[in-house]
Amino acid sequence: MSEFTYEVADVTASPGPTPSQTVGPFFHYALPYEHGSQVAGKDRPCALRLSGRVLDGQGHGVGDALVELWQADENGRFVTEPGLYSEASAAGFRGFGRCPTDAEGGFEFRTVKPAGVPTTDGTRQAPHIAVAVFARGMLRQAVTRVYFEDEIEANAADPLLAAVDNGRRHTLVARRTADGYRFDVHLQGDDETVFLDVFSR
Repeated sequence: MSEFTYEVADVTASPGPTPSQTVGPFFHYALPYEHGSQVAGKDRPCALRLSGRVLDGQGHGVGDALVELWQADENGRFVTEPGLYSEASAAGFRGFGRCPTDAEGGFEFRTVKPAGVPTTDGTRQAPHIAVAVFARGMLRQAVTRVYFEDEIEANAADPLLAAVDNGRRHTLVARRTADGYRFDVHLQGDDETVFLDVFSR
């Protein structure tokens, strides 16, 4: 058997940190699906339109973002039927939605206004919708909540809103419109939306 030798390459340590990596807009094309923005069926009583824009630090629309929402129904209950990716029936509700933004950063859902969700101490949180935003350059999604401006009493008693600086609470509150509510997500800038650190341990 012939002999052979080999040498271990001299690998020197990098003189500094490696370049940061950003996440591309693949989710804008890979994750959306038909009827993704239809959380409530077309004949669902009290169905409404939740719309808005995802904006960057300069106030420009982010045209390749993705907005995802999770919520309870009008009675404060989370549902499991139909499945997350199944189309809601005409009068149905599935509690989950996913919508890519348009060229101007716009998104729109057909949903319902949820009732407050019970807490472990027997009280109820203010009505709200959980929102996740995926966008280019972000290593993980930004998570926030949508509250409603016409729930003044409930908002005043909500523990999460109470923990937010008074000058920034408005970034979590949707404005009433003729056919529903409007909620803009500011990823950066002077009016940056309050985001929740749900990844902490």
